[in-house]
Amino acid sequence: MRDFEDSTLWRVSAFERVRQATGDSGFVKLGGVTVLPTTLLNDLNQLERNFAAGDALEVIAACMRHREAALLYLQHEELVWPVTLFPSDMIYHSPRDMLQASTQGLADLQVIAVEPPGVRPPGHWMHERVGQAQHYMPLAPLLWQVALKGPRHSVLAEIGGTAAYRAIKNPAEDGLVAPGALGPAVERLRRESVSLRDMSGWPGLSVERASRLLNALYLASALLVTRTHPAARNEPGMIRGLFGLGKRR
Repeated sequence: MRDFEDSTLWRVSAFERVRQATGDSGFVKLGGVTVLPTTLLNDLNQLERNFAAGDALEVIAACMRHREAALLYLQHEELVWPVTLFPSDMIYHSPRDMLQASTQGLADLQVIAVEPPGVRPPGHWMHERVGQAQHYMPLAPLLWQVALKGPRHSVLAEIGGTAAYRAIKNPAEDGLVAPGALGPAVERLRRESVSLRDMSGWPGLSVERASRLLNALYLASALLVTRTHPAARNEPGMIRGLFGLGKRR
């Protein structure tokens, strides 16, 4: 049984065998709370009811929205990456840097399970539960990368529906690079409020690329979403339903 400091990641098959045999994830707990906060748990349960419990970006967005720390077991190719998010500190803990994840692995990234955090952030008074310093990394680049390269092709439920969007800052100021046509799109978004429908027609963009950029800006706290702006329009080709999930027309 490995602890949070082991740099060797579990294979998915081994992880599932341990869970089935013991009812536990197989990672040593370092004490503390045994259940997730109710508000976060409610959102995660809602995702599960809507068959979106494995949606890495929606689960990450829920943690960010509630500013709650959580341990996410992410399936990357055939490995399980235990990644603990600390939204209030804007850092995450992982045996390996998730920015080293392969492009294909990111494209297929999914959440296997979510648990309360076993480690604490640096500087926490429970110092015996703080992990090794090299296993803590800035959270913003991870959010940016999963939004732009992860499996989600549509806007997050929280910002979807009838809306207009505007960038309130340039993420490049925080070292977050918008590649290719996304860079000029960010600059244009700083000057005007537009719908996803209109934005998808900009040079070099599509509905998917525009959606990914909006998700990235939202998680970078660089996006203003308005529902009553004259430019607000429905998402192209989508009928929004319960909890913001939808289906194609």
